[in-house]
Amino acid sequence: MNSYLTLGAVVLLALLIALVAAAMLLRRRQTRRGSSLQTLLDLADRLETDLKTCRSGLQQAHAVMSLNPDLPAASEQDAQHAIDAGLRALLQQRLWIRDRSPRASQHELDEAAASMRGTRDRLRPLLKALDQAQTDLNSAMREHIRRESDT
Repeated sequence: MNSYLTLGAVVLLALLIALVAAAMLLRRRQTRRGSSLQTLLDLADRLETDLKTCRSGLQQAHAVMSLNPDLPAASEQDAQHAIDAGLRALLQQRLWIRDRSPRASQHELDEAAASMRGTRDRLRPLLKALDQAQTDLNSAMREHIRRESDT
C-alpha cells in the first residue's frame, strides 16, 4: 500500500511539473506574441514618420525649386505618387495587423516585422540623400539671392 501511495505521489508530482512547464511555455509564447505585435506597431509608426518626413522634405525642395527657374524642374507629381503609394502600403500593413495578427503565426508576425524593417532600411539612405539635397538647395538659393542682391 505504501508503494502505491509513493507511486501516486510521484505521478501527481510529475503531472504538476508538466502543468507548470506547459503554463510557463504558454506564458512565454504569449509574451513573445505581445512583444512582436508591439514591435510591428512601433515599426509602422516609425515608417509612417519616415514617409511623412520624406513628403515634407520633397514639398520643401519643390517649393524652393519653383522659386528659381534656373534650377532643373523635378517631377513633384512622381515623387508625391511614390510617397502616397508607400503610405497606402503602410495602411494595408496596419489593416493586416488589425485584422490578421490575432490569428497569425509567430512566423507571420516575424515576417511582417522583417518586411517593415527592410522598407525602413531602404528608405533611410533616400531620406539622407533628400536631407543633403535640401541642404545643397538651400545653399544654392542663398548664393543665388546673394548674387542678385550684389548686382
